[in-house]
Amino acid sequence: MAGHHYHHQNGLKQAQIAVVMVPLPAQGHLNQLLQLSRLISSYDIPVHYVGTTTHNRQAKLRVHDVTSIPNAESYKFHTTSAFSIFCYLCETMGKSFPVDTEILKDVPSFESCFSSEFWNFITSQLDCQRFNSGNLFNASKVIEGPYIDILAREQISGGKKQRAIGPFNLVATSNDKNSNQRHKSLEWLDKQAPNSVIFVSFGTITSLTDDQIKELATGLEQSEQKFIWVLRDADKGDVFAGEVRRAELPKGFEERVERKGMVVRDWAPQLEILGHPSTGGFMSHCGWNSCMESITMGVPVAAWPMHSDQPQNCVLITKVLRVGVVVRDWARRDELVTSLTVGKSVGRLMASKEGDEIRKRVAELGAAVRQSVAEGGVSRMELDSFIAHITR
Repeated sequence: MAGHHYHHQNGLKQAQIAVVMVPLPAQGHLNQLLQLSRLISSYDIPVHYVGTTTHNRQAKLRVHDVTSIPNAESYKFHTTSAFSIFCYLCETMGKSFPVDTEILKDVPSFESCFSSEFWNFITSQLDCQRFNSGNLFNASKVIEGPYIDILAREQISGGKKQRAIGPFNLVATSNDKNSNQRHKSLEWLDKQAPNSVIFVSFGTITSLTDDQIKELATGLEQSEQKFIWVLRDADKGDVFAGEVRRAELPKGFEERVERKGMVVRDWAPQLEILGHPSTGGFMSHCGWNSCMESITMGVPVAAWPMHSDQPQNCVLITKVLRVGVVVRDWARRDELVTSLTVGKSVGRLMASKEGDEIRKRVAELGAAVRQSVAEGGVSRMELDSFIAHITR
């Protein structure tokens, strides 16, 4: 939930700065704090990334690009959207803010999104606020400006600086067709038409039931759209240990869809797939990493939230930004998502006028986000200001 930075000053003229990252050991957190480590270390500041050997190995292996990685300040780092934190404050503090109240009607209660243990863990962190020197967000004012501005208000932030320095993911991927290292999914995408493929993947902490897998498979087949489907179970405590469940697909499915689709059962290069010109949609659980990567690459979302902050991110993507469609209605989360619903949602996104308009909107938003991290861009300036602050 939070990564902390500690900064020591001693008698030397030039203060010696060290940054310590302490990620929660789930891929979405490991990855973002590793990317933030890379950004900070590019300013010649030593960064210490603290975790178990297994989780450090997991983060290094999966990172898209190779990373080099008692006067103290502590910064709280949010791996979730500013919008979801704003929703959390509305719910827990009962505050009302001058934003579109219609949108807030669509936001589900957090209690329906977390187990009671995790909810208690989140609220217990509020006790640490008094040690906080400021907040960092993997967010961009280009995407979430109104919500970042609200979180920065004196009565909420206590005058502490809120810096939106995202996205952390690379904003351009190389499509080097001559590379020996290319994943088979990218070679398959090379043969497809622009914007013709929907990428289906539900992140690292979700497993689908066998029944749900069958409905999804049938829906994808019936949609008659091209797809790449990453079908793998949630990460275990040690992602390198032993066998994982091999989910059953309907009989003959892979043979029938051979020309239309591809099933990938291992780790797939999500960012490169989203960055490929043939990818025109992303069926996603709406984890914040996935949302940011999709927007950055200008790919619209078919939203299938599972838990945590995903239902709130789904509202941001589909209702606020209008760069996606809903597949799984959170109010009916206890029911199977039927093949009919899957097929209709995929058709809406990939083969309709509405889908084309959504694609145009997300392409424009993606271009603005990419500009925000370039020199002189709003996110880059926020990061420069943070580095200037901690090296003062």
